[in-house]
Amino acid sequence: MELRELRAFVAVAEERGMSAAARRLHMSQSALSQTVSGLERQLGLKLLVRTNTGAHPTEEGEILLAEARAVIARHDQAMRTMTSLTNSGCGLLRIGIPLELPPDLLRPAIGQVAATCPDTRVQARHLSSAAQLEALRAGELDIGLLRERPTDPDLDAMLVVTERLGVLLAASVAAELADDEGVRLETLRGLQWVSFPRSGSPAWYDEVTSVLRSFGLDLGPEPPQDQSLIAEVKLAAVGTEKAFALAPPHWSQPLPGNLVWKPLHQHPLVRRTWAAWPAHSRRRDLAALITALPTADL
Repeated sequence: MELRELRAFVAVAEERGMSAAARRLHMSQSALSQTVSGLERQLGLKLLVRTNTGAHPTEEGEILLAEARAVIARHDQAMRTMTSLTNSGCGLLRIGIPLELPPDLLRPAIGQVAATCPDTRVQARHLSSAAQLEALRAGELDIGLLRERPTDPDLDAMLVVTERLGVLLAASVAAELADDEGVRLETLRGLQWVSFPRSGSPAWYDEVTSVLRSFGLDLGPEPPQDQSLIAEVKLAAVGTEKAFALAPPHWSQPLPGNLVWKPLHQHPLVRRTWAAWPAHSRRRDLAALITALPTADL
């Protein structure tokens, strides 16, 4: 038996039909049928019952299905392991980063990469958490910095930053709302929240909106999915004196004279940033980066 024959049989058994399995494998239905029939002749067993409505495994086919899945999984894991060993040295290290990040977070880590693997070239890409996850799964990123912890079993993750968010306000508005401890969330009622698309980081968006609504804030419509919340958008909206934006205390962007940052009473919003990378990776430059990143408490 060849691996391609096992993959063909598993696809037909799982899809319960030739046409769906052929689409899944990107091959013609006739070629798939010949492959499965050849496997049956080779084993001298009937593996599938074919009907007008599809196909399903026989008793012998169910036994082969379990064995074939195990063989395919082991083969694929072996290929991933060997690929990671092939790429275990240094080269192009692709890092996904969100739009807002503490300025000193990556500098020491990248310095460690340069010391460990001088030939490594670092490439940074500004991407949302959702886009970074897709890129990590597709092998287009080597490590990502995400606003939510990934649940993928093939990804390892480590919490690297926690930030107590405050608010950006027009100075005139802050003069009315702020006291010595900052701003109470409920006093922001009537101002528009400068939001980010939920599609970029669903779990973080849901956490933020839940807290804001609990303080009686009207959040308005969600922004379009393809609209990035860049610094210029935040500053322009807040400058109208009709909006507020959330931001960490050490924001990397300089503030115009008419805007101020204020903490929130009792720090109800804490933003977390997770580093996530492929669990099977054996790259030395990636290991150097990870070990040099800070770790934060939950």
